[in-house]
Amino acid sequence: MISISNNFFAAIAAMFSLLVIFSSMQCHAQLSSTFYDRTCPNALNTIRTSVRQAVSRERRMAASLIRLHFHDCFVQGCDASILLDETPTIVSEKTALPNLGSVRGYGIIEDAKRELEKTCPGVVSCADILAVAARDASTLVGGPSWAVKLGRRDSTTASHTLAETDLPGPFDPLNRLISSFASKGLSTRDMVALSGAHSIGQAQCFLFRDRIYGNGTDIDAGFASTRRRQCPKEDQNGNLAPLDLVTPNQLDNNYFKNLRQRKGLLQSDQVLLSGGSTDDIVSEYSNSPRAFASDFAAAMIRMGDISPIIRILAVDCHFPITYINLGIALKVKANW
Repeated sequence: MISISNNFFAAIAAMFSLLVIFSSMQCHAQLSSTFYDRTCPNALNTIRTSVRQAVSRERRMAASLIRLHFHDCFVQGCDASILLDETPTIVSEKTALPNLGSVRGYGIIEDAKRELEKTCPGVVSCADILAVAARDASTLVGGPSWAVKLGRRDSTTASHTLAETDLPGPFDPLNRLISSFASKGLSTRDMVALSGAHSIGQAQCFLFRDRIYGNGTDIDAGFASTRRRQCPKEDQNGNLAPLDLVTPNQLDNNYFKNLRQRKGLLQSDQVLLSGGSTDDIVSEYSNSPRAFASDFAAAMIRMGDISPIIRILAVDCHFPITYINLGIALKVKANW
């Protein structure tokens, strides 16, 4: 008869306990505005300093940083893939048509990351820096603030193809704009609110040339004439014009007032007030700066939630009561 020692049964029991632990361990990771409170408590101040310096040098940079975050989130989610350069294995999103020669602010994110690495090396992701920089850019030009949810991990891949197809375009009709945002989990109201970012920034001539020379009924004649002065029918494609002539450096609801006067610079702006489903929202925002500011902040938060790669901290993991058996298991194993 074979004799089996008590230690053998103890070892089996210990191994079973370990299996229970790892099979029943649950990690509930989610973005949180307090993600860096312990690991890099000065992270937000460091980012804010970099953004403030950039915007003080060039007011337009606020618009560029908001747009940079937007162009990142709409391609693969908010994962900083837009920051990746061309490599033998990566076709960069920077060279995609919607980004090439127009997306700006890469250096500001790099500056913030460089400063963070001095005090918190390897802690703060570039994806989170993009999200915080967009919020800070908004507040620096009179726009709303919001609590940025943090804890994103940076992507190691980019998608040039998705950057060509998933980003809304300046010539898109209303139904395409609505479906583009809906595909990212954003509502029609979110889309109109986020379009209000065009209250700041500038656009290149080739993006609005057809609109100001088309003699359409959806554009104010005086506005079109003014824009033609810096945008001839041919050449000078890169000439810039403010998206909002009245308050070009202030993120406010004047963008929506412009639409009511048929003074939207881009075709994708004016279609928001063209007898369609978004007319009432435009009218509401033009009459209520508070409603616009509130909805813009909420929409930016929801946009920041688009398919992030979420980092997991140890505190996110909840162990069952069987964790107490781990010490027994390790002790038995040592006696084998």
